Amino acid sequence: MKKFDLQDVERAFEKIKPYLRTTPVVESLFLNNNEREYFFKLESLQPVRSFKIRGALNKILSLTNAEKRRGVVTISSGNHGIATAYASQLLGIEKIEVIVPIGTPNNKIEKIEHFGGQVKQIGKNYDEAHIQGMQYVKKSEMNYIDSYYSDPLIYSGQGTISLELMQQLPLLDTIVIPIGGGSLITGIAVAAKSINPAIRIVGVQTAACPAMIEAIKNKKFYEEYPTKDSICESLVGGIGRLSYEMLPTYVDELIAVDEAEIADAVAYMAKEEKIIAEPGSCTTVAALRNYGEKIGGSVVAAIISGGNIDEKLFYNLLA
Repeated sequence: MKKFDLQDVERAFEKIKPYLRTTPVVESLFLNNNEREYFFKLESLQPVRSFKIRGALNKILSLTNAEKRRGVVTISSGNHGIATAYASQLLGIEKIEVIVPIGTPNNKIEKIEHFGGQVKQIGKNYDEAHIQGMQYVKKSEMNYIDSYYSDPLIYSGQGTISLELMQQLPLLDTIVIPIGGGSLITGIAVAAKSINPAIRIVGVQTAACPAMIEAIKNKKFYEEYPTKDSICESLVGGIGRLSYEMLPTYVDELIAVDEAEIADAVAYMAKEEKIIAEPGSCTTVAALRNYGEKIGGSVVAAIISGGNIDEKLFYNLLA
């Protein structure tokens, strides 16, 4: 399987930079202590309110004009679908299809459609949507825009976060990153460790679906993974093959946080830090608040990967 390195991430950065903003890094108002400074890298402020735009843009910018005319198709729990639709519309692609699981939050479906995507709801969860969706993709003549499984262009795009972050925080020694399929943490880790091998990479999953934690512990690839009820719909399901092959070399610590800790973190971010972040993003905040000693470091950045939280869920968590 083709892998990627820092040079691929740097090339991706040059390609996508004209289309994106540099997302801000803000210091925590309340988490800092005598030992550590905590910062948030707000990918939730990208045009599509998630980091997914980086990988999607890098992939779609690689398509030929003939490929663009055939259109694009992807499978997503929401954020990647929004990013694919936005990037495709930005680059003049007219045919955009996005397969999502039944029960995907309405706010994510509405954003996909707002950016010109045609939504197909398949399967009761992400793993089912992915299995059934890939059967549809193989029959289609459209270009598949991978979310996390094995495309190095997607991983390289996500890794561009490292290049910004390490310029914004020169003394940074620890990065805390949410894990779903694994493209975000793997992209960031490969680039960051290539620049500074001493930097600490900490991955966080919901205990409702610790697929990457179990994969690395058991040395077993989980393309699918059983999931308990979770408010982190963007993080559930199996992991990417490329991430499984590359991440163990780069990650220093893996932490599982429970659903109550994540729910508290969403409310904390809104009420105290004045930042709206979706539950999947707030796994990192839950880890900072509950497992600071395990995370370690002195200048610590948590990736706030998205802000596309369902309105009803958000109100419930605040209450």
